[in-house]
Amino acid sequence: MQPGAPTGRILAMATIVAALTAGACRTSNEDIERWATRSQGPKKLVAVLVHDKYPLELRVEAALTLIGIKPRNGRRVGIQGSDEHIGFVAALAQLSPAARAAIVEALVPRLEAEMRKPFPKSAAGQPAAGDPSAPYKDAAFALLTHDGGALVADPELRARLRSALATWSTTNFAERIEDPSQIYGIEQVMRELRAEGARLLPPLMVPNAAKIDRMAELVADFGDPATKLLGSQRLVAIANYVASNAWIEHKTPIVQAANKASKLNPSPERFQQQLKQYQEEELLRVMASMKRLGGRPVVDYLLAFARDESRSEKLRASAMAALQNNLDRNDPAHADAVLEIARAPSSPDQLRDVALQRAAEFPRSLVIDKLYGLFSHDNWKVRWVAADLVLRMSEAGDLEGFFTRLGKIRTMAIAEPLRYGSRIAALKGTPPVVQLVERYTKAPHSAPVRLSALAYYYAVGTPSDVSKVSAYASDRTAVPSCPTDAQDCEWKCDVPAGAERETKDIKTIGDFVTYCIVPAMQARQGGKT
Repeated sequence: MQPGAPTGRILAMATIVAALTAGACRTSNEDIERWATRSQGPKKLVAVLVHDKYPLELRVEAALTLIGIKPRNGRRVGIQGSDEHIGFVAALAQLSPAARAAIVEALVPRLEAEMRKPFPKSAAGQPAAGDPSAPYKDAAFALLTHDGGALVADPELRARLRSALATWSTTNFAERIEDPSQIYGIEQVMRELRAEGARLLPPLMVPNAAKIDRMAELVADFGDPATKLLGSQRLVAIANYVASNAWIEHKTPIVQAANKASKLNPSPERFQQQLKQYQEEELLRVMASMKRLGGRPVVDYLLAFARDESRSEKLRASAMAALQNNLDRNDPAHADAVLEIARAPSSPDQLRDVALQRAAEFPRSLVIDKLYGLFSHDNWKVRWVAADLVLRMSEAGDLEGFFTRLGKIRTMAIAEPLRYGSRIAALKGTPPVVQLVERYTKAPHSAPVRLSALAYYYAVGTPSDVSKVSAYASDRTAVPSCPTDAQDCEWKCDVPAGAERETKDIKTIGDFVTYCIVPAMQARQGGKT
């Protein structure tokens, strides 16, 4: 779509212009219409468009005919041109500003009229009919954007083109968003229109509408605050509908028909399971759109859904996952809601883990006390994840506070100190972590603290550091026991035994050093950390 053309193309065009000029009085609308299907027709139409001796009305008809020429070898040659001739856009670009302005002024109403024509309906069982208005939309977009918008200087005409493009793009949205015949896709048009185009999408976001996910994406990317708020409200309404009996009633005959077409005859119980699974999948799709768009209505809905114990663990965890980057990071109420779900004894592990991931999005000062409060949770895994998060949010100077809280626990799994040691090794700031670790490996600190400090060497210690821990090999201080009936809690380490490995029970700090820490250090090559 360059404004210029190779010398050969220009000479050929000059020849055609000369021939047409000689017979200008004989060129009619019938000729214009006939040329649309001829191999040399685009050249002749361009010649009429660019020559000022033709009446304005005929030049506009030539432009419209160029725009409407059917694709040749997959290319809209009337708009884009080909190797043999320039197209509508480049031809307009060659005109003087005055001549171009006159043609554009007459052309815009015609483009608007073509773009308003109804979307064609396909007969049942037949392939989808092509959208005859698409090339006029493409031409309008090219007019608006070519060379930074230089083809349309009149602000009023530019505004009309933008409005027409916004309306066209959001009419029969589901069909047009997937139409591959367009030169410029809906996303590209929306990127140009931004809020003006996105503003028309939320009213289309209704239950059972197609392409709701694509609408939500465009609203998220280009909508202004008011549009995003409305889109958020619409997604909540859709989710409430999908989770309702009304949705079940609407989908029941659809699923029955699908079963019949597939020659399936499920039992009533199996059919209800089908519906339930279908409903869950639909809710997951809506939640994916909620995650993309966000907004206060979405956040409130997802938090309430995650709290609802009547929902499945998978859906509750998915609701919490959809809150990623959508919570107000400075809102204590949001932080409290997330941590309350993490704390609740009835929260499934999957939900709790995701809730603690969301807690990590808040400033440390807003969540640290509540995270420390989870250290006393009956489920050791809750403390494990919460403590891991505390350390990820901390610096070296915060380690004293961490160890103070950790020193109050009475039960522990071996996975805890091993994880904490790795996180401690990664802490930044002053004083150097290794100095703090040496202090906390010693008595009178409690066993949970000492084990976690010693695990620093499990994470980064080298053979040259063995002397720093060897004195503890004879320490008979008992390791904390596992909570009663705790799942996955153990105190064991695998150690080399010739060519095999042997599992050792860990009962004391000395065992921990001998069977866990030192073998890991000796297996690691390199100098001091």
